[in-house]
Amino acid sequence: MPRIYRLITEDDTSAFCHRVSEALSKGWELHGSPSTAFDSARGVMRCAQAVTKEIEAEYNPDMKLGQQ
Repeated sequence: MPRIYRLITEDDTSAFCHRVSEALSKGWELHGSPSTAFDSARGVMRCAQAVTKEIEAEYNPDMKLGQQ
């Protein structure tokens, strides 16, 4: 089965945790540790978390990863 990858990014708020939680509830798996960085242009912390998922269909670069 093909494995797909996506990187979830968001400001460091509960919205980030909700986006990751939603992905996990849809069968995505955490890939590595989360990362944070300061966005000096906006003056906020940003978070990122990679997730992966095995899919039955062939990979197609036009697919909407968040809808898998």
